[in-house]
Amino acid sequence: MGSLTRLGITSLLLAVAWAAPAEEETRKAEKPKADLAVYENLDLENYDLTLDSYGEIVDLSNYEELYDYGDLAPKMEVGTLALPTKAQEDLPNLGTTAETPKPQPPSTTRLPLPLPPGPPSCPRCLCLSTSAYCDDAGLEHIPPLPPHTAYLYARFNRIGRIRAGDFAGLKKLKRVDLTSNSISWVDPDAFHLLPSLQELILLGNKLTALPELPLSIVRLDARLNRIPSAGVRPEAFQDLTQLQFLHLSDNKLDYIPVPLPQSLRSLHLQNNNIHTMHEDTFCNSRDHSHIRRALEDIRLDGNPINLSLFPDAYFCLPRLPTGRFH
Repeated sequence: MGSLTRLGITSLLLAVAWAAPAEEETRKAEKPKADLAVYENLDLENYDLTLDSYGEIVDLSNYEELYDYGDLAPKMEVGTLALPTKAQEDLPNLGTTAETPKPQPPSTTRLPLPLPPGPPSCPRCLCLSTSAYCDDAGLEHIPPLPPHTAYLYARFNRIGRIRAGDFAGLKKLKRVDLTSNSISWVDPDAFHLLPSLQELILLGNKLTALPELPLSIVRLDARLNRIPSAGVRPEAFQDLTQLQFLHLSDNKLDYIPVPLPQSLRSLHLQNNNIHTMHEDTFCNSRDHSHIRRALEDIRLDGNPINLSLFPDAYFCLPRLPTGRFH
């Protein structure tokens, strides 16, 4: 009886062992059929991916939600480095060898010496070679200058008058620039006795009369003053045979100051009160063969004069004056 029981149990175990592989093969054979059933409803022949249908087929709106980029971020642990204690600082560094300091040579650096004071002949200006720079120095009169001065720049000061002796002894003076002062009066001999003066700039002052000029003058700039025609001496420019630039714009002139020297190249009289002119103002009405080639720049704009009323006044000029012709 016992033998029969053991034989039955053994037979049952063998049956179960053989049945398990058969059942596993059956499941493997049935699984592809089940998976194929899912794709049978897809129409792969009409699956055409174009730029127009890309947004409909592929939905990327939730892509960031589905994929957590935080999982890929490296994790870092922040620690704290403790400052070395006093005892650690006092310990010698065994890894390096202390260098013996090299003896330094004695310093040869010299302290800058103070600049010497200016010469007594140039106390308020910066005098370099033959030039004296006195711009914006708060001057109320012409300061003393070295006798070899050739160029004086005293612009943007408060000079109110020019005295006869302000330039005494300056026989080499070629240029005087007194732009933007308050000059209202000039002594007749202040510039007249300067034998080398070529440029006199009195722009932006309060002059009501022109000073006498030396024969050597080449350029006179007295713009932006208050000079009327009565403030210009009769025949003031006739003997100035070196004069090339005469600029008297923005004054109160009533007529063109004549006679003008033949050397004149540029005449600026704009923004005055000139109403009329004579036929001989620029040309010689008795000599139509003469051509005044040097005088190419005449400015009469900003005056009430109608230049078309004087057609015989320009026949000797290379160019017509600038101004109103209607």
